[in-house]
Amino acid sequence: MPRLFGTDGVRGLANGEVITADLALGLAQAAAYVLTRGRHADQVRGEGRRPRAVLARDPRVSGEFISAAVAAGLASSGIDVLDAGVIPTPAAAFLVADIDADFGVMVSASHNPAPDNGIKFFAIGGVKLPDEVEDRIEAALGQPKLAPTGAGVGRIRRFADAEDRYLLHLLGTLDVRLDGLKVVIDAAHGAAAGVSPQVFTDAGARVTVIGADPDGLNINDGVGSTHLEKLQATVRLTGADLGIAHDGDADRCLAVDAHGEVIDGDQIMAILAISLQRRGRLAHDTLAVTTMSNLGLRVAMAEHGIRLVQTAVGDRYVLEAMGEHGLSLGGEQSGHIIFSEHATTGDGILTGLQLAAEMARTGRSLAELASVMTVYPQVLVNVRGVDHHALHADEAIADAVRRHEAALGDDGRVLLRPSGTEPLVRVMVEAREQDEAQRIADELAGIVRERLALP
Repeated sequence: MPRLFGTDGVRGLANGEVITADLALGLAQAAAYVLTRGRHADQVRGEGRRPRAVLARDPRVSGEFISAAVAAGLASSGIDVLDAGVIPTPAAAFLVADIDADFGVMVSASHNPAPDNGIKFFAIGGVKLPDEVEDRIEAALGQPKLAPTGAGVGRIRRFADAEDRYLLHLLGTLDVRLDGLKVVIDAAHGAAAGVSPQVFTDAGARVTVIGADPDGLNINDGVGSTHLEKLQATVRLTGADLGIAHDGDADRCLAVDAHGEVIDGDQIMAILAISLQRRGRLAHDTLAVTTMSNLGLRVAMAEHGIRLVQTAVGDRYVLEAMGEHGLSLGGEQSGHIIFSEHATTGDGILTGLQLAAEMARTGRSLAELASVMTVYPQVLVNVRGVDHHALHADEAIADAVRRHEAALGDDGRVLLRPSGTEPLVRVMVEAREQDEAQRIADELAGIVRERLALP
């Protein structure tokens, strides 16, 4: 059987084959067993309280029944549930740490369309679970559950000040006001619809808002970080200084400059890493990135004396590397940016605030700030219907990769990556010229298709 947990929790079509009310109930009971059994026995006796969990969701309609099932599973296992309602994923992570909860649950499918949904867990301190703990939860699904009675049963209560706590936390990360800065915020009809416009306004910015009318069905629909066209047009139309785009659960941020040009996660990291370094706050003068980060980011960081730690794709791996090396900043090209000083996970609102703060701090436009990095043309080809498990064992493919890497030298990069969930190989090529990158990517894709074709 394939692993239930993916790179960011359990995700799929809500009420489909995977994400059902039964699964939500079972996962909650299994998580309660794995995350609290034994460790809290003395604590409960000593403090006279049951374990506590923070529960939150994004506004998609299926989140209502899924979060209700999660709450039932937790309470029936003796967990007190603080239901924060609709808030961003990073807010849920922050609240777990802020109130010293024992763990947290977020019901969201992030940037996926409205019919999908997902369930992910945060451990004590608001950090994502390592693979081995997720595997223990999955293994516990079919096992006996905790079944307290009487006073041992958990209670479900509204977390009334959840949004206010998070908003004050965000404002507390700023060392400069945003007075006079004109900002357009695209909340993707998602979990950021209330918090993001409010925090930018409270920080002094003049805010125009789009994508902030969630109805449960329109999340990520033509708006947000996966559909930037409306944000680009609105920034140009209003004469704004910048635009900020979130995804459905607001754990990522992409930006648009005053000319309507997209500023991706790599460019945002370049700006923020240089800012932190200049102010003596970039730990070890090092930035954590994934293998998908653009070669231009690597070149720009080298020019500023900033080292890179490279990880596999996925913000959880960036987080692990940051913890291992004691780093203060890391992230992904997709806009998951992590500030370990202020957050335990990617936070799109925090990222947008820090980007705007750098503009206010320096008096420079976003385009000027982003000019520290030249974006190399990057081509990604997905080769489907192949034996992705055999990729790294095929010498003909390895020879072709080495040949193109030698020809590109320092002016390009080749990366072949097997999918973790389907028969697919991703071929990524960067070069100084778009045509060259496309030619090499197409050639390598053809070799992969020929060599690894399934019978």
